[in-house]
Amino acid sequence: MNGLNLLSATEAVRQLADRKITAVQLLDACLERIAAREPVVGAWMQLDITAARARAQALDAGPVQGLLHGLPLGVKDLMDTADLPTGYGSPIYAGHRPAWDAAAVAMARAAGAVVVGKTVTTEFATFFPGKTANPHNPGHTPGGSSSGSAAAVADFMVPFAFGTQTAGSIIRPAAFCGAVGYKPSFGTASRVGVKALCDTLDTVGALARTVADAALLVAAVSGRRDLLLERPLDRAPRVGLCRTYEWKHVQPATEAAFERARAQLGTAGVKLKDVDLPPQFAGLVQAQTDIMGYELAQSLAYERLTHHAQLSPRLQQMIADGMAVTPERYAAAIALARGCRRALPQVFTDVDVLLAPSAAGEAPAGLAATGDPLFNRIWTLLHTPCVHLPFTTGPQGLPVGLQAIGNVGADRETLAAAEWLLARLRG
Repeated sequence: MNGLNLLSATEAVRQLADRKITAVQLLDACLERIAAREPVVGAWMQLDITAARARAQALDAGPVQGLLHGLPLGVKDLMDTADLPTGYGSPIYAGHRPAWDAAAVAMARAAGAVVVGKTVTTEFATFFPGKTANPHNPGHTPGGSSSGSAAAVADFMVPFAFGTQTAGSIIRPAAFCGAVGYKPSFGTASRVGVKALCDTLDTVGALARTVADAALLVAAVSGRRDLLLERPLDRAPRVGLCRTYEWKHVQPATEAAFERARAQLGTAGVKLKDVDLPPQFAGLVQAQTDIMGYELAQSLAYERLTHHAQLSPRLQQMIADGMAVTPERYAAAIALARGCRRALPQVFTDVDVLLAPSAAGEAPAGLAATGDPLFNRIWTLLHTPCVHLPFTTGPQGLPVGLQAIGNVGADRETLAAAEWLLARLRG
């Protein structure tokens, strides 16, 4: 094994552009890692080694193609691919072969990425798990729904992978696996060709090992070159420490990470401020739950009506609960979300980013569930950019961190602050 799989995406793409390494060499290092670890981790639904190697060879033989030239990429199996089956985490779609690539996948290929295969997703990106285990301890969940993407990246199988988030499906698996997770502002990357769950919530993002790598992938597929972190932040960001209204559910591991962040960032000269969210934000978790249930019950109408027996009992119950949400209750939840989005700028009056819990604590034991997205629901509903920062471990030796959250649309500023903060938190 040549160790090239340990390179960050940003370092690897520089070496690829300078022809110091080849795309085939980088791919082979990733494939060796996959061969060694996949029996334990179970991050992949499909691999296409022949096509990936042919793609890498073609890239080596031609000019530098784009921002992702020669970089191996994992694609969440919620996203359509023309050359690989797309099962959406459900037996209903076993062997399903779309005739197209999802827009984000097509853009990644156009930018020079080498698609290695499809990573495991939970059932329709909800809560029924796939086969993936936590790479740090296979007796613990990797989180969901971007389970395979988070595990593959954290285990050095690929430098980055696509994730999607409707409640906590990027940030929570990033937290449990110790990866960087970036959920952009709602609508930053196209969702065309991604199996829809909730039209007002679904967001395409990235799992990576550095903030710059996550920014690179989203920049390439969204056309947002301003997201690239080419220069470090030249000043300490102003940080709001935000416990949220869900703080009572925090476990000691996350509480310790919160206090460690306060101490280390204070020592680093960061201007810290405790931030309390406005009172109306206390209802956002329930609002997100209602909106998600109502919309997924509609989005999965075909599956419910035609293949109900092939849905997991958990998803059957989620659909039933969603159908019980009245249009009036749904409208009230939408109205609350809009009102809180309008009030959000006041939260950022004196701070550049918030630091808040990504998860209650370390990854729970067992593979029958993927953990609770409680600490992610409000930020997904508010459409804010979120970046998980892995920087410590809990009492079981599993990863723990916090998420940096910015105002809606302030992705560049949020990413730059997140990169600066992670360097100090790991320091």
